[in-house]
Amino acid sequence: MAGRIRDDDIAEVREKARIDEVVSSYVTLRNAGGGSMKGLCPFHDEKSPSFHVTPSRGFYHCFGCQQGGDVFNFLMEIDGIGFTEAVERMAEKYGVQLRREDGGAPEAPRGPRRSQMIDAHKQAQAFYADALGSPDAVVARQFLDGRGFDKDAAETFGVGFAPRDGDALFKHLRQKGFSEEELVTGGLVARGRSLYDRFRGRLVWPIRDASGDVIGFGARRIFDDDRIEAKYLNTPESPIYKKSQVLYGIDLARREIARSAKAVIVEGYTDVMACHLAGVPTAVATCGTAFGDDHARVLRRFLNDHDESRGEVIFTFDGDQAGQNAAMKVFRSDQNFASQTYVAVAPDGLDPCDLRIQRGDEAVRELVENRRPLYRFALENVIAGFDLDRADGRVDALRQAATMVSSVRDKSKVEAFSREIAQMVGVDVDDARREVRRAASRPARSSGPVRQQGRPTTPPPSDLAPQQPPAPPLPNLRDPRFSIERATLKLVLHHPALVAPAARELTPDDFTHPTYRGVWETIAASGGPAAADAGWAGRLRDAATDRTVSAVLTELSVEPLMMSKEPDLPYVHAHVFKLMELTATRRLTEVKSRLQRTDPLEQADDYNKFFAELMTLEQRRRHLHERAMGAP
Repeated sequence: MAGRIRDDDIAEVREKARIDEVVSSYVTLRNAGGGSMKGLCPFHDEKSPSFHVTPSRGFYHCFGCQQGGDVFNFLMEIDGIGFTEAVERMAEKYGVQLRREDGGAPEAPRGPRRSQMIDAHKQAQAFYADALGSPDAVVARQFLDGRGFDKDAAETFGVGFAPRDGDALFKHLRQKGFSEEELVTGGLVARGRSLYDRFRGRLVWPIRDASGDVIGFGARRIFDDDRIEAKYLNTPESPIYKKSQVLYGIDLARREIARSAKAVIVEGYTDVMACHLAGVPTAVATCGTAFGDDHARVLRRFLNDHDESRGEVIFTFDGDQAGQNAAMKVFRSDQNFASQTYVAVAPDGLDPCDLRIQRGDEAVRELVENRRPLYRFALENVIAGFDLDRADGRVDALRQAATMVSSVRDKSKVEAFSREIAQMVGVDVDDARREVRRAASRPARSSGPVRQQGRPTTPPPSDLAPQQPPAPPLPNLRDPRFSIERATLKLVLHHPALVAPAARELTPDDFTHPTYRGVWETIAASGGPAAADAGWAGRLRDAATDRTVSAVLTELSVEPLMMSKEPDLPYVHAHVFKLMELTATRRLTEVKSRLQRTDPLEQADDYNKFFAELMTLEQRRRHLHERAMGAP
């Protein structure tokens, strides 16, 4: 059995794998200055970008959720894979041949490797695309042609045909060397009395992630004798396919979404195709499930959704009741976006694909251009259920609309919505405001268990169990008391060659925060800033034995300096010598205290020693102060 990957090979992969290139497949990054890039964190929900990537040091760090690390950590977190697979994936991408040490203990296998399942899907897509040209696929080609999609369109979107044979794909992929477990776990093959192709006799669309890897398929029924009645079948949940996080077309749309800060959400695969071919290249769709919070989080990363004045998210819905219900669900979760949210519904209820067939590309573009604010569409939808010619109808409509508006989490929008209600229902705006306030004051209905106030939420500890006193919490790393320590360490990590001469006299005692002290001890143990080279930052992080120290090393390596230009020697001296001056001042205070407690007659030797030390420290403090202020 193969041993562990050699450390020098891991280091080579880390050096070659550009972290900004890898992260950009998941997050839209923008220049943040100082050699850093930033975007919306993929690991937690946020309204402003706190996720930073520093390509020169190969690190990422989120100042919101504190996730951070190198390119391997990013892949492990974002895709839920192990360290070995992350290294192997990057080695394959960047052309590094991995060698293994004999006798090393390999990671315990945890099912099929992601890279193998991705490769199987790639081979399956090519198989399906090739089958689309076969005689058996004439019905599939007719379906595409009837919806205005020619051969070029099918190739652009990778559309294919799943042969009606029960195991044609299975046999093909087994001949390619894929195991049964890889095919079943990935969702390409199902297990019944025997193994069989999951998609048979259907038109299939490959579903790709943002990087372009095929991770699943959507398959449409095209034969009347298909035993499965469902119009669409989709890949089941798998290690590489999470339907709540998948957006069809994101691989084609992501760059234009980032460029234009605009995204169009449609309902199906053919709608995405129709929009792109009609000149709306920002269209994406969910895959067999309603648009939810996870989809919003994925989309926001590419929208760089934090500037309310720029972004637009446009939902298209069918004009039927199901489409209206979908619109109302989106309205209830509208606060997922900072961008302005709109809805586009064709007057006769046509979806983008049918609209393109009947009226051409221009009609699809006009559908998107003639979008309406989602909140107005939602209010109209609610109020339409009441007879506004009757006084009681207006009262009921006002109450219903006010209840909906009062639930909006962004309270800055409530006033505008109240005015809309007044105009749409035909009442005075003050009446609308009062009704919204009444609705907001009503107790919210809870679907969860009621918690009693003042009762403990966890059982008290057993009297028999020994109680250990909790360790005192560490001070806040951003406490102003430690600002000079933080700034100095950032200088060391960002500009080691510039700082090295001045930092020769730094010691762990110059750092009063335990974590910053640990960071410096790690730096010093690795040879100090004078030993810095291309892989220095990664080696420091690997050398840190404390997880907190390791995380702060990453954070400080990514966090930009508090200046707009490159630091010079006076800037370095102002930090390094000031830090040492503070240490001398602390020592002075300690020695003065001891001197005051020493009797000059009975403890003359100790008194004289402390006095001499006091003079030496004061001289050193003055010297350091002068150096910090710019003296040579």
